[in-house]
Amino acid sequence: MSVQPFEPTVTVGNIALSFHRAAAAVTRRVLEAHGHRVNSVEAPHEQMFRLQEDGDVDVLVSAWLPSSHGTYLSHYRDRVRVLTPHYRPYCVWAVPPHVPAEAVREVADLARPEVAERMTTAIRGINPGAGISRFSARIVAEYGLDRLGYSFTPGTETDFVARVEQGIADQEWFVVPLWRPQYLNRLHGLRALEEPKGLLGTVDDASPVISWEALDRIHPDAVARLDGLALGNDGVEEIDALINVDGLTPLQAADRFLTAHPELLAAVSGHTASVSPRGPVSGDE
Repeated sequence: MSVQPFEPTVTVGNIALSFHRAAAAVTRRVLEAHGHRVNSVEAPHEQMFRLQEDGDVDVLVSAWLPSSHGTYLSHYRDRVRVLTPHYRPYCVWAVPPHVPAEAVREVADLARPEVAERMTTAIRGINPGAGISRFSARIVAEYGLDRLGYSFTPGTETDFVARVEQGIADQEWFVVPLWRPQYLNRLHGLRALEEPKGLLGTVDDASPVISWEALDRIHPDAVARLDGLALGNDGVEEIDALINVDGLTPLQAADRFLTAHPELLAAVSGHTASVSPRGPVSGDE
């Protein structure tokens, strides 16, 4: 059947990183498939959670719980519904495939003299509010890497990606604070290091968070579909690669992914929704 707007516009917010844009684009298409108009906003980690806490974001995609973002959500946890996770992310430290596994297999190996002599000791990360950035600063200190000249510096996603690309091109020995899902994993075959101290947090649940107020305005079938949407780490990385490698916009990437996986927009609760591949409402790409 044709879809008519159900209620006023829903604001979807995502953290300002490409893989969060990937997941948010799918969320937007689900909402549009159930008749909603969608506004999209993005911000750094802590700011995005503050925007939802202040009532400026209806659906936050996504909170990594409990390790990475639990502290940000805790301020207003009683005013939101946390949905079933869309994927299960985790943080790692990784090295490029040209660094031999027999030389560097775990984080502690970075302190071996013959390794420290070859490794680039300046470690670049993303913005300081990210869980991986907090964890990485702690690792440098707790493994005593700072005493060997290693340092961790947070930065922009653009600088972070450029640093990885340059290191790969130069066949450099370097370590990168990374996570799944992230398209660089599949693009470059980066190898995760063992970290037995558990300083990189747990495997998190990446869940959309909907404010209780917004639940009264969002079609219940849209909520049900979002609550059962299983993208997986591989799915998010696939969309992320379409954005960063193939040059698609997040919405174009989501549309291509959903065309290949139509079951993700299948009917729920006995209802159906028929929409064009681009959804019922056009918007900024």
